[in-house]
Amino acid sequence: MKLEDLEQQLLALSPSEKVQAIQLLAQSLGGNWQGIERTPKVCGGEARIAHTRIPVWVLVEAHRMGYSDADLLTSYPSITEEDLANAWAYAKAYPDEIELAIERNEVA
Repeated sequence: MKLEDLEQQLLALSPSEKVQAIQLLAQSLGGNWQGIERTPKVCGGEARIAHTRIPVWVLVEAHRMGYSDADLLTSYPSITEEDLANAWAYAKAYPDEIELAIERNEVA
């Protein structure tokens, strides 16, 4: 996709959606994701919800298995809707990383 193709779509966003788009772009450039942490000796260094031991790949895999956001919030009462939004944004930005984590943990 080229920037010219994306320009019209970006301009059509609401102000709050534009803020979210800017945050997503800034996070992807800096590698510093709001609400997502990576610590070498915690959860094998996998991306996880900040201040938890819930890896992003676990949420993605559960979502694929049919769990809704509401189901995940019930199953993991320590996380919020914002945490899920951060996880989905991270997973979308790094699909290869998430797939690899899922594959590694299927074998384990």
